[in-house]
Amino acid sequence: MSTAGWLQAAFLLMVLVAVHVPLGDYMARAFTSDRHWRIEKAIYRTVGIDPDGEQDWRRYLTATLAFTAMSIAALFFLFLWQDLLPWDHGHPGLGWMLALNTAVSFTTNTSWQNYAGETTMGHVSVMAGLGVQAFASAAVGLCVALALVRGLTRHSTKDLGNFWVDLVRSIVRILLPIAAVAGIVLLALGVEQNLHGTQLSPTLAGGAGTQKIVGGPVASWEPIKLMSGDGGGFFNASSAHPFENPNAWSNGIEILLMLLVPVAFIRTFGRLVGSLKQSWTLLTVVGILFVGLLLAASLAQGAHSGTVPTAVGGQTEGTEVRFGVPGSTMFGLSATGSADGAANSSYDSFSSLGGGTLMAAMMLGEIAPGGTGSGLYGLIMIVLVAVFIGGLMVGRTPEYLRKRIGVGEMRYVVSYALVAPTLILVASAIAVALPAGRAGMGNSGAHGLSEVVYAATSTTQSNGSSFGGLSGNTPFYNLGMCVTMLVGRYLPMVFVLALAGRLAGQKPGAVTTGTLRASGVNFVALATGAAVLLALLNFLPALSLGPLADGMR
Repeated sequence: MSTAGWLQAAFLLMVLVAVHVPLGDYMARAFTSDRHWRIEKAIYRTVGIDPDGEQDWRRYLTATLAFTAMSIAALFFLFLWQDLLPWDHGHPGLGWMLALNTAVSFTTNTSWQNYAGETTMGHVSVMAGLGVQAFASAAVGLCVALALVRGLTRHSTKDLGNFWVDLVRSIVRILLPIAAVAGIVLLALGVEQNLHGTQLSPTLAGGAGTQKIVGGPVASWEPIKLMSGDGGGFFNASSAHPFENPNAWSNGIEILLMLLVPVAFIRTFGRLVGSLKQSWTLLTVVGILFVGLLLAASLAQGAHSGTVPTAVGGQTEGTEVRFGVPGSTMFGLSATGSADGAANSSYDSFSSLGGGTLMAAMMLGEIAPGGTGSGLYGLIMIVLVAVFIGGLMVGRTPEYLRKRIGVGEMRYVVSYALVAPTLILVASAIAVALPAGRAGMGNSGAHGLSEVVYAATSTTQSNGSSFGGLSGNTPFYNLGMCVTMLVGRYLPMVFVLALAGRLAGQKPGAVTTGTLRASGVNFVALATGAAVLLALLNFLPALSLGPLADGMR
């Protein structure tokens, strides 16, 4: 990456660190307030919710899964019958397999798209379906993370809060206000916003030539698609399209939106547990991982191998000239590191090692900084592994925030950690072994394997980005991806909530000289090493056979 590129990245990260403090503090106040807003009370009365009632982890999980099932069903029928709705602009209803895949995709915060957005979805499907679900799916991640934090801070109780209150507050108090402000900013920067269908416009060459220009409600959806981690694009080109991302300023804003809430939520965690030292410790771990991945991706994309890359100063194939190699690399790493499926370039056109770095960012568990809510609870799981290992290594009591981390707690942590690698590797093996899976591969050899592993990783980790060479709109992938998206999203939540319930039932422990200190340079190194080691142990063979082998050809 050039000096200008590094300066751009440094500026964006400094702005992010500065903004995360007031936003994180506000989020902590929003989640702990005893007052219910008037609009929230109206929602509770309409739905029949007791906002002052508490739930144990089983009831909290039941509410989460029930809301998920209702969301999938609503989206499924909306997509099936979108041709009966206003502003369909001639788009027919989706086939049932594609409708199911898309409904599951956006409900699980994955946003994998087996279709071209502007030629498939009507405006109501985007606004009332994908847009609404972007808010809801992000809020679900925040809810589960809040339940785990309460498990760490509460003692001798079964109660973890109220899922419905957490859901409503996440949307009304946090996601909606930020999305509204960001939408106005992006609109001012040139992002499109209208209800037009396809219109004919003269070509740049002039004369009698015309071209079709597609309009739509882009600026109103763009902020929440980025901020929530639900990164699907209105256009097939996603944020590489000039109507979604017109210039370098909008590109910087979109990068900030992807990282904003996950990073601010780390600050919220520190406020909720009463120790800002913990939030700075976690933020340091995230910063080390993110900068390390950014450095690796930048070196891979800036490699001058061949006549053309040497002449232009980097791997420019598949990148937009508006952003160049630095802007595309920073965007891609931010998207894969934050569980967001947006793209301002073709990830399939990245260098083999550059694409492998994007894949590695997801394989880390998307904790750098990860998805909205899911990034925090994934990071806490890594910290608990580090606490347990560190305690065993130095002969100190494995405790975190005065909670004992024993064999029972580690069963849930280990079960959580095994879900993603098991699902990714099994799904990849099945796809490569079966003719139906191989039929969707656009390439053979190491790159073809990379496409499959990337898709399995993306759908399991609720990311949604892809290597474009894989054709996903087939019965095999439409239905198979439903399994990886559902299991990859909700089975870890089961273990997180079960762990939260177990931790909440503990009595407070006493901090003694024998308690492992979960802060400082040594602990940051231990937690960072645990995250990298878990990823390497699980995925090094797949990375070696895929992007690493492809890059050594």
